[in-house]
Amino acid sequence: MTALLGLLLLGLLLSTVAPRLLARARWVEREPVLGLLVWQCLVVAVLLCCLLALLLATSAALPELRVLLFSGAPHGVEAAYGLQDAVGWGRLCAALLAAGGLQTLFALTREVRSARALRDHRHAELAHRAPELPAFMSSRRGRRKGRERLVVLESMSPEAWSLPGHGARLVVTTGAIRQLTDRELAAVLSHERGHVRARHHWLSQCAQALATGFPGVGVFSAFRDQVGELVELAADDRAARRHGRTTTALALAELNLGRGVFGSCPPGLLAQSPKRVDRLLSDHPRLPVSHRLRLTVAALAAPVAAVLLAAAPGLFALL
Repeated sequence: MTALLGLLLLGLLLSTVAPRLLARARWVEREPVLGLLVWQCLVVAVLLCCLLALLLATSAALPELRVLLFSGAPHGVEAAYGLQDAVGWGRLCAALLAAGGLQTLFALTREVRSARALRDHRHAELAHRAPELPAFMSSRRGRRKGRERLVVLESMSPEAWSLPGHGARLVVTTGAIRQLTDRELAAVLSHERGHVRARHHWLSQCAQALATGFPGVGVFSAFRDQVGELVELAADDRAARRHGRTTTALALAELNLGRGVFGSCPPGLLAQSPKRVDRLLSDHPRLPVSHRLRLTVAALAAPVAAVLLAAAPGLFALL
């Protein structure tokens, strides 16, 4: 019974205190890829706490499942968990956690289907506006598996974006080609290519699904907001490493001179664009390797702690 309570308390702690500390950390903007890893480990740890607590609560409520779960365990391990005396409490916890699990699955399925439908619609619209070249006119290099195709649209508005998924596209308008220099255009395309190759759309969909499924849980809404910002910073860094921070910042500004804000990002992120330009121009050094290593270990320790807490009674019973 202590393991069940411990998992619930750990999940509560990780979902309340940890997101506030992480949202205030200044190093996250300097290391967006590491920041994404830490946020993912935090969310995985919270979900693990819920999943393992559901398993223990269901075992307490259903003796048949408890017998199956501990069928190969040494003598004394089952008794160490104290589940046989918590049938009523187990049923309540199992019902609540199972409802949360079903809600998560439903929200994730709905988000994936909605995102896929939107992506298919945009691909179809793009194919109508910019038809594919005949096979004999397409270069062999442009048809390599796993490579994004570049699509140029006729438009006076300077725009650039990516369409991820199967048959990924990098889309740029003629207005952007006219307004940007060759190096700036290469930086913009590198930014969008970074989104596609890092599969940022999957991460964004999962974050959105969790935030939609549990609107009152702060860790999931914070995760969604942080993912939306950090994937842009990570793509900026990818472009800056290849084409220079100043070139990337200028491209970011040039694309949106007429909008009152900077940045080639979705409308919900336009307010962050001046901050992104300032960040690129400030050229803050990366964290020391030892610091990054410690943060990585600390992030991985969160899900490991959930597993160890669930296994603690059994381990102590064997000692």
